[in-house]
Amino acid sequence: MQTKSVKIGNIVAKNNVFLAPMAGITDLPYRRIVKAMGAGLLFSEMISAEGLVRDGKNTLLIADIEDKERPVVLQIFGGKPSSLGKAAYMLSNKADIIDINCGCSVRKVMRSDSGAALLKDSVRFREIISTVVKNSLVPVTVKLRSGWDNENKNAPELAKIAEDCGVSAVTLHPRTRCQGFGGKAEWRMIGEVKKAVKIPVIGSGDILTALDAARMLEETGCDAVMIGRACLGNPWIFRETVSYLETGKTPIPPSEAERLEIVRQHGDHMAAYKGERTGIREFRKHLLWYFKGMKGIKHLRPLANKMETLQDFHAILLQIDRGMYARI
Repeated sequence: MQTKSVKIGNIVAKNNVFLAPMAGITDLPYRRIVKAMGAGLLFSEMISAEGLVRDGKNTLLIADIEDKERPVVLQIFGGKPSSLGKAAYMLSNKADIIDINCGCSVRKVMRSDSGAALLKDSVRFREIISTVVKNSLVPVTVKLRSGWDNENKNAPELAKIAEDCGVSAVTLHPRTRCQGFGGKAEWRMIGEVKKAVKIPVIGSGDILTALDAARMLEETGCDAVMIGRACLGNPWIFRETVSYLETGKTPIPPSEAERLEIVRQHGDHMAAYKGERTGIREFRKHLLWYFKGMKGIKHLRPLANKMETLQDFHAILLQIDRGMYARI
């Protein structure tokens, strides 16, 4: 099996290994890291359509893109067709692709009839998709779940509606809204969606290793795979997956020196991009993910949770570099 380019509308991703959109994770500093690891397409954090049209500064910050990370997908969510249409138009001068989130199961999102709430209403789903497509100047994609619950797995039908509305690709996370992230992803549903449409289908869910990615492509016939939670603290999974798909082999795992250098770059980028205090505070979770499984992690956690400055961050890295903590 080999990696392949994927054409979404007029945009071509150089390979079929994509970064999933994750709130609080896939900001510009993290996308820089993942791009360097070889991901073919990067997705932003969710962007609130309502926040964007009301000119919220924090919302606009999420939409920042660097030219060297392209192609980049900006993902929007919302429950009002008019706001989603305006948001799509506003972001068309930034994004290469606009993605509509129709799968987020977080209650705060669904309370505004957004995210996975759209799985229950095909009429409003169609209205939203068609409105975004009409207002966007770039290709539009949609991210779905299998359905609301086990009795209502309607992803193939919704994918066909989206295709009929002019969407250029669809992503499926094959869990229902009621599952959340529990249980097992039902990859069979990705194959069902692939049969239902002619546009590219991106598969997501339970890809923990490069072998999982290859197996999903083989078993479902999907055009690309999307890696989410497995890349937390492990951006190297993109390099490993691309290599495995191209050669059948995975590269040597990162050395401790490389790991430390990537962690340092990521933390420094966060501080420079978001301001030292905000950037370092937000980087706390990343630092713990990077060193998950490390002997002595219990002693590292309180230090990480108190980080406020670059000096605090670099002091922790120095302790790790000196061997005060070791990997199991």
